[in-house]
Amino acid sequence: KLAAEFPSEDIFLITASPVIKAVTNFKQVSKTLEEFDVEEQPSSLLEKRYPNITVIQSGVKQLKSDEHKIYTEDGKEYIYEKLCLCAGAKPKLIVEGNPYVLGIRDTDSAQAFQKNLAQAERIVVVGNGGIALELVYEIQGCEVIWAIKDKAIGNTFFDAGAAEFLIPKLTAESRETPIECKRTKYTVEGSEEKGRPTAASDKLGSALGPDWHEGLHLKGTKEFSHKVHIEILCEVKKIHLQQEFIQLQQTSLTFSQGEKNVEPDEVLWPVYVELTNGKIYGCNFIVSATGVVPNVEPFLEGNNFAVGEDGGLKVDKHMHTSLPDVYAAGDICTAAWEPSPVWHQMRLWTQARQMGWYAAKCMAADALGESTDMDFSFELFAHITKFFNYKVVVLGKYNAQGLGTDHELMLRCTKGHEYVKVVMQNGRMMGAVLIGETDLEETFENLILNQMDLSVYGEDLLNPDIDIEDYFD
Repeated sequence: KLAAEFPSEDIFLITASPVIKAVTNFKQVSKTLEEFDVEEQPSSLLEKRYPNITVIQSGVKQLKSDEHKIYTEDGKEYIYEKLCLCAGAKPKLIVEGNPYVLGIRDTDSAQAFQKNLAQAERIVVVGNGGIALELVYEIQGCEVIWAIKDKAIGNTFFDAGAAEFLIPKLTAESRETPIECKRTKYTVEGSEEKGRPTAASDKLGSALGPDWHEGLHLKGTKEFSHKVHIEILCEVKKIHLQQEFIQLQQTSLTFSQGEKNVEPDEVLWPVYVELTNGKIYGCNFIVSATGVVPNVEPFLEGNNFAVGEDGGLKVDKHMHTSLPDVYAAGDICTAAWEPSPVWHQMRLWTQARQMGWYAAKCMAADALGESTDMDFSFELFAHITKFFNYKVVVLGKYNAQGLGTDHELMLRCTKGHEYVKVVMQNGRMMGAVLIGETDLEETFENLILNQMDLSVYGEDLLNPDIDIEDYFD
């Protein structure tokens, strides 16, 4: 976007990774909903398309904002007029430096995961966001103990009702053939042959796109299809290596068959997880899918950034940080403006793309002394994804975020087919979750955006015999 706005200016893209992420197959589904694939491409493609872009492959060592300088790890320095920090986020590991704990956030960590899974008989998955959800669904032939801190699965995106709708899919033995994945995958050149040294694994890869598990053979050593045991309302209290566990003289549990989970485990496992509910399970390894923390490390030292509670760099409504000429976008930033009543920040691909585009627009306007209006994509929270092979659309305050007790929910559910939930406040639609091919996303988007009073329709709003789409067209 910057290259197009300033064709005669030099634009440097400093990145630690040899590939860049490009948005392909972009489709505007509705006013605020967009679908796209994320593809890794060699950076030369970007330089070919925009001759004024230079891609510098190096990590950033330090930012000296008062001198308008960036120092890279390869010992060079670059002077900038305007700078936008888009360093994303890194996985929030439950424990650092334990060889049995894998964080999944990027393409490299997904490959490491696949290698480990090939020999695994049992793994523990910790976390309850999108990656944990997909992982547990995709893994076959391996026992999975899934520890979640909430009452229901997929809490980031759903409520207990949607979780109930999805659970049968988790235990279904046979699996319909997955829909062909259109996203091409590039591996980081050379990483295969060299056999990446383990120390390199803390180098951040680029974040996974929404179909990251496609084309990975997520199959463990055992021959059954699906074995998932969910431990709710708990977190990891402690992780014990085999020796430490033996010294503890505690009992660990076998994989629970149904409700009677009292059998002590006779097998010795490489690592043990002690949960806050008092249960201990042995396993081959632990997947930490517990979300991300903004990757602000190299930029804070010596710079007086205002930082949000979630650790991100605070930005105002023009994506400006608290330092002159420094902007931030995507997972690294924290939206510190007064948001629209039906928008909230969530560290997702869609928002990263929107923020990046809008930040470039703001940088251009500032450079030319013009004013910009807040981009329309920040009017309404809208995200489209896939879980368990269902299309999933979430709109507005879909989990009644921040609405207190003053709201009501309306539901419509056809088992195995669709799940529709709307969040209503004072007769107005504030949010919605749509699972399956409901075709309601555009209608609901409009109803949330124009805040029309819907109280006269009552329960009929979700009556399957009334074509609401047609009605509000």
